Amino acid sequence: MDRDLSDGDSVMDLSFEAESPLAPPAELLERLPSCDWLLQGDRCQVFFPPSEAPGRPQEQRCWSSFLEHRVPVVTEEVAREALLSFVDSKCCYGSAAAGDLVILELKQQVLRRYRLETFSESRISEWTFQPFTNHSVDGPQRGTSPRLWDIKVQVPPMFQEDTRKFQVPHSSLVKECYKCHGHGCYKCSSCHGAGTVRCPSCSGAKRRARPARRCQMCSGCGRQRCSTCSGRGNKTCATCKGEKKLLHFLQLVIVWKNSLFEFVSEHQLDCPGELLAKARGETLFKDENTMVYPIVDFPVREISLASQRGIAEHSAALASRARVLQQRQTIELVPLTEVRYWYQGKTYVYYIYGTDHKVYVVDYPERYCCGCTII
Repeated sequence: MDRDLSDGDSVMDLSFEAESPLAPPAELLERLPSCDWLLQGDRCQVFFPPSEAPGRPQEQRCWSSFLEHRVPVVTEEVAREALLSFVDSKCCYGSAAAGDLVILELKQQVLRRYRLETFSESRISEWTFQPFTNHSVDGPQRGTSPRLWDIKVQVPPMFQEDTRKFQVPHSSLVKECYKCHGHGCYKCSSCHGAGTVRCPSCSGAKRRARPARRCQMCSGCGRQRCSTCSGRGNKTCATCKGEKKLLHFLQLVIVWKNSLFEFVSEHQLDCPGELLAKARGETLFKDENTMVYPIVDFPVREISLASQRGIAEHSAALASRARVLQQRQTIELVPLTEVRYWYQGKTYVYYIYGTDHKVYVVDYPERYCCGCTII
């Protein structure tokens, strides 16, 4: 809301000043005795987490029972039903081909997908501010600010990403607004404090040349009320909202992130890898703990190598900037079937992938427009 200056407050002309920064100039804030460890010249500082104790020792695993696991075989009936369901979901696909096609060959493979999830927490501090409304100030006079990793917060459910912000206790300072210098408002940049602007219809001439008569828009005065400031000549400071002072404080920003590493075993079928990475699979093995150990003895060596590579990558990426809260690694079986079929003298191909029988079509014979994406 615009402020009335009848109380005699002077107005700063900030028409040509740069936009307000996100934080006040560094020299404005003296060092807080209770927060010296927080301030190292930067407005935004990353804090390293405390060291964690190593996880449980690695266990020997017997893989024979896992390898006996099998996924259901895709029959011709299942293959046809999967395609019909896919075609029904597309507005521009005809169902005649799906119903009348002749299946020539079913080529099936079971892929192994390794997935590593690392749920971590990182913390940074940054200066921020808000208009000061004469409420109580939690400053250094109330005690020493805790270290950022000593501040207790509620952790979200594991593997669910979130970002939260908290005010660091005992870090608040009240300062004069650096934008309006404590005036709460500044001169309007459109009318330069006059409250009126030149009439856009007659350009201030008070009369229109054709036809020669008094300007109706400004009633012959040559000026109009400034629409930017509603005729007041000043605007409320957008930084302090007219309060003249700002409450500066350190803000703790906590980011919970779920890092993902995925690997799908090699296959000879022409189905896009991005679809197989998202496909629904059947869990063969699951290991979850604060820290998991690499799989080293899985019978399919490329899975063991993927586990070792994924854990090493996550460890290198997170060791210096986040605290690992939980890790989960899984091995899943993802069925993939190539279906070759004949329809009206031509041979076509489509793929069925995942335990929920999703379909990827290479070239469907009854497609009427280009508006749908083939997935």
